[in-house]
Amino acid sequence: MPYLLLAFAIGMEILATTLLKFSEGFSKIGPTVGCALAYVLCYTAFSKAVTKMNLGVAYATWCGVGILVTTIISVFVFKEKITVSGIIGSILVIAGCTILNMTKS
Repeated sequence: MPYLLLAFAIGMEILATTLLKFSEGFSKIGPTVGCALAYVLCYTAFSKAVTKMNLGVAYATWCGVGILVTTIISVFVFKEKITVSGIIGSILVIAGCTILNMTKS
């Protein structure tokens, strides 16, 4: 169950961050409200998940997946550029999350 809550928290964080971009500095009400609601759901689910799992592993996974998917969204949805160093950094984030999950206590 904690991994399901973590997955939900990650999904809500990705949605909230995407809506943050669409809100244009909180100048558009719909994306702004959606962003705030998604962040509330994200942090609520994350707080529940970490009661049953290692905080370091949960946070690294949450951040790593969030960074990776948000980067992909920025490239394909917002047509933003990614550099070679950005790609290498994303690969390192994935590697770090994988290592943390393989060695969890």
